[in-house]
Amino acid sequence: MRHSVLFTLCVLGGAALLSLTAVSFAADSKDAKKEGPTDLTLTSLEGKKVHIHDYAGKPVVINLWATWCLPCKDEMPMMVEAEKIWGAKGVVFIGASLDDSKSKKNIPAFLKQYQITFPIWIATPDDMDKLRLGEAVPDTAFLDSDHVIFSRMRGEIHRAELDERLDWVTGDRTRPAPEALVVHLDK
Repeated sequence: MRHSVLFTLCVLGGAALLSLTAVSFAADSKDAKKEGPTDLTLTSLEGKKVHIHDYAGKPVVINLWATWCLPCKDEMPMMVEAEKIWGAKGVVFIGASLDDSKSKKNIPAFLKQYQITFPIWIATPDDMDKLRLGEAVPDTAFLDSDHVIFSRMRGEIHRAELDERLDWVTGDRTRPAPEALVVHLDK
């Protein structure tokens, strides 16, 4: 709950009256309630509708990227390596490309260059909003086995941060959850 102070100045017959009112409100209506499961529907590279719920019961890492994004190119080899380790432990990695109609043609070469074998879906800026991510890529959302987002990473993720989140979600989860939002973007 966030609190704010509201100052009101009224002028009555030449006399000024200043009133001070404390107002309580949630910082964001989305923060006021527990987040529910995410069931994002995107499009595969083949043009078919694909759904997060197809991976029911498994933790999911959704990494949003684009072929033209330099930090995405720096981050992708780490994602590919992490998927080999964590995929064997039941974690699903999904790459969601934000390439538009002009740059979408570059996706196959990008996949080959970085030897990406996990599913690649096509996303839009609206999908970033649905995941409550930023406006730049790369961004990563971490979903638990119930597909509730427990952490978001805006900007290029570091390997230790990735492993911390996946260790927590695949472990006994008795220790506190990793930080819910980390931002690695220059302002």
